[in-house]
Amino acid sequence: MPTATIEETGERLARLQGIIEDLLKEAERQGASAAEASVGSSSGLEVSVRLGEVETVEHTRDNGLGITVYFGHRKGSASTSDLSPAAVRDAVRAACAIAEHTQEDRCAHLADPDLLATEVPDLDLCHPWSIEVAQAIELAVACEDAARAYDPRIVNSEGASLSTSFGLHVAGNSNGFMGGYPTTRHSLNCAVIGQQGDMMQRDYWWTTARAAMDLDPARTVGERAAERTVSRLGARRLGTCEAPVLFRAEVATGLLRSLVSAITGSNVYRRSSFLLDQVGEPIFPDFVRIYEEPHLLRGLASAPYDGDGVVTRPKDLISAGVLQTYLLDTYSGCRLALPTTGNAGGVRNLRIDMGEKDRAAMLRELGTGLLVTELMGHGVNAVTGDYSRGAAGFWVENGEIQYPVEEITIAGNLKEMFAGLVAVGNDCDFPGSTRTGSWLIDRMTIAGE
Repeated sequence: MPTATIEETGERLARLQGIIEDLLKEAERQGASAAEASVGSSSGLEVSVRLGEVETVEHTRDNGLGITVYFGHRKGSASTSDLSPAAVRDAVRAACAIAEHTQEDRCAHLADPDLLATEVPDLDLCHPWSIEVAQAIELAVACEDAARAYDPRIVNSEGASLSTSFGLHVAGNSNGFMGGYPTTRHSLNCAVIGQQGDMMQRDYWWTTARAAMDLDPARTVGERAAERTVSRLGARRLGTCEAPVLFRAEVATGLLRSLVSAITGSNVYRRSSFLLDQVGEPIFPDFVRIYEEPHLLRGLASAPYDGDGVVTRPKDLISAGVLQTYLLDTYSGCRLALPTTGNAGGVRNLRIDMGEKDRAAMLRELGTGLLVTELMGHGVNAVTGDYSRGAAGFWVENGEIQYPVEEITIAGNLKEMFAGLVAVGNDCDFPGSTRTGSWLIDRMTIAGE
């Protein structure tokens, strides 16, 4: 995929900024008291292979623009994928027409000008990958070949795919904010199928990064996918019991996402969270610190400003086990009579302080219980915190894996699970913007046969 020069990138950013400026002027001309807009442009390449043969080669190019206008405290929004001047004017007119029919909302307004980002630091987010289609196919095939050759029990494949993308994003509003920057993202993944007797299992692995040089080798990704698949062969069911549960690191990210959902402003002001009125209260044991790092260099979720244009800042969500803050954008902050925390669009680069125990040590800490490696379903009640998910993994005795298990359900309550966190491992070995080791929960209900 050809890469843009620094000069070309600068010219394209300037063009997108010009579109935002024209759009804001058009909104003012049509009588809006305030307006905000964002525009993005992206291009990329994706190839997929299966059983050594090319399945798809896709070159992508996308544009998108969103505009929100305010007439006092009445708001209207519209979007378009056409960036021509006429289409931009039509989008503004559509947003204004919608605003005419909406009710007044005292919290429908732009962010305070004093909170807006005034500069865009270089977070090292743009590393275009000048890879030709033939090279991309070669890497994907090498990844799948490594998986298929790993063990004779690997009998089939769902394929491997490689993708690379380059994007530009610009946002601005009538309070004087204007910001934009380029980003890249590259990934390689593979999924294979194993068979032992009449039993078949499937698993996968992946790597993703801002810079191609930070991707894991294709062979490593393929072999990891195969190793995970083979380890699941011979799975059994468990009888119903109560036992400690160890969530493997990449699965423990789901518990962090449940925490984030519970403290997101929209759920708090709607009173649909099991963590209402809990700021300043202990949620976890006192060894737990959970935080976000929005300015992490090359971070997969790094951003200098949020969706409202408010400057992003590092912050602790949990410190010494105590909930420090809700995650607020301008609107939800207004509804709760609190200032925005710069989290319009979500949390960026979520982290938990990891302990000293590696994977083997965490298994020894578990002793006898369940190691969860996969979760299924969406059995999380955001209001009560009740938690019930289909699961697969391994039964562990005396700190040693005994056999794989499947077709089980694990159940508990998130508030009790958070309070019952025994340890966090240092075994974070997967890519992603959320970084955590494995989590050991003191006790959960395991439903099986």
